[in-house]
Amino acid sequence: MDSQDAITLLQGDHREAEELFEKFEDIKDKASAQEKFELAQKVCGALLIHMEIEEKIFYPQVRQRIGDDDLMNESVVEHAAAKDLIKQLGQLKADDPMFDAKMKVLSEQIQHHVEEEESEMFPKVRKANLDLQVLGAELLKGKTQMQEEQGLAPVAS
Repeated sequence: MDSQDAITLLQGDHREAEELFEKFEDIKDKASAQEKFELAQKVCGALLIHMEIEEKIFYPQVRQRIGDDDLMNESVVEHAAAKDLIKQLGQLKADDPMFDAKMKVLSEQIQHHVEEEESEMFPKVRKANLDLQVLGAELLKGKTQMQEEQGLAPVAS
């Protein structure tokens, strides 16, 4: 597997989530409840793993180096809000009228979060004195381990 820097890996996750949300939006009116549920499960699983590696590996190292606690704290709060919505989705059936609405709001929250990370946090990280290759390897290891624990096949990047 090619090594990639931490930001490239996280941006790859962001693109994957965007594609899954777009696919959900495209199929939600014509797909079966089962198909919608499976796609929602896929996007939520990927998001949970992504947030976990950011919170456990990426954010602690970044926080020490960029000196912007407000930005870092906001990211943690945004993750908590997304996790709460994911939990709510997990308690609904895909044919529940609120299911699509919760997926839409989750998509919008994630889109906002991604824009902030990519426009504000990542440029600061690039300027910080961090070995992004080493950090990328740590993130990939954590991501792969969680995917295996949850029985998910790693998504080819």
